[in-house]
Amino acid sequence: MTDTSRGRTRPEVGAAAVIRTELAQLADPERAAGMARYFQARPGGYGEGDRFLGIAVPPQRRIARRHAAATTPAGVEELLGSPWHEERLTAMFVLVHRFERADDDERDRIVELYLARRNRVDNWDLVDASAPYLLGPWLLLRDRADDWALLDELAASASVWDRRIAVMATFAGVRAGRPETTLRLADRLLTDPAELVQKAVGWMLREVANRDRACAEAFLGPRYRRMPRTMLRYAIERLPADRRRDYLAGRV
Repeated sequence: MTDTSRGRTRPEVGAAAVIRTELAQLADPERAAGMARYFQARPGGYGEGDRFLGIAVPPQRRIARRHAAATTPAGVEELLGSPWHEERLTAMFVLVHRFERADDDERDRIVELYLARRNRVDNWDLVDASAPYLLGPWLLLRDRADDWALLDELAASASVWDRRIAVMATFAGVRAGRPETTLRLADRLLTDPAELVQKAVGWMLREVANRDRACAEAFLGPRYRRMPRTMLRYAIERLPADRRRDYLAGRV
């Protein structure tokens, strides 16, 4: 049970159960149908089989903040094991909330759990809500060569979600003025066939360009003709219009 007037989880009931109850109370079947279409839950779609309650993101964040401190690792695993998309996404918000307030040992445990259950981080919004705020900052804080090599392992995975996790985790480095891992993985994934990976790579290259245009263009110059069009369009989105036209016309 939850003392909703004070927003506290009562100790005799697990926080994960409370989170699930509060999410269920917000379910909107009409919105859920739209979300299923948007996240391609149809047969053959990248989100095939996923189920939706129909809840916007801000309420999920609020629920996660309210109960994060009381949610145990077992509770997070319970949420991650759910067939409901919003329960898994709220689990990501719980982990991020705890990570931001954790000491080094707890951060290690959080990332260990995240990596062990990343098969449940199985849509692009789940990846984007977690990898830049958990795995990326953890790698920066530790800054060990063998840890960074983990991203290369993920980038080599057959799983599109592993590959997107690898790319999105590099956002933390871009923000810290260290784009080298982003560029290395972008080079490795330059011709990746999955559009969701192409978009992630292009997005991260755009973020590099936002901070250091010369660096980004030095990378793009010898490679842009080999990029899938989707990746290139994302990468050059914030460049001046005439420069974008030059790239798209192959005149750079």
